[in-house]
Amino acid sequence: MKWAGMYLVGFVILIGGVLAALWKLGILQNIETAWIVIGVVILLGMGIMVAVANSGTKQNIEIDRE
Repeated sequence: MKWAGMYLVGFVILIGGVLAALWKLGILQNIETAWIVIGVVILLGMGIMVAVANSGTKQNIEIDRE
């Protein structure tokens, strides 16, 4: 779970950097705030799904009952 958290933190920083670059270029001024929020929520959802999908190995546990 530790690596999933690290991935998610990195993904949030990436989204912040992209938003800062778009703001500096003046592109965000032409887009409504609601669409920006929707896009950020979608990207965060995708980041969470990828982080969880790649977090650790899947192992089967065998229990011996005696």
